[in-house]
Amino acid sequence: MYFKAILLLPVLIGLGGCLGNDTERGIAGAAGGAVISGATGGSPVTGAVIGGAAGYFCRDLNVPGCRNE
Repeated sequence: MYFKAILLLPVLIGLGGCLGNDTERGIAGAAGGAVISGATGGSPVTGAVIGGAAGYFCRDLNVPGCRNE
């Protein structure tokens, strides 16, 4: 169950690079994390927190393609 969520995390981070600022990436990450976590049997709230944090902080972590416009 958690293995599937871990495999899908790079997808969220990759899609986060298409958005213009940290807030947009955080919202998209939270939504995506909640959906993916719920679909894999996890807690949507936990997925939203992790996805939102990944989206918001991807630029600070120097993820390629994740920069503000």
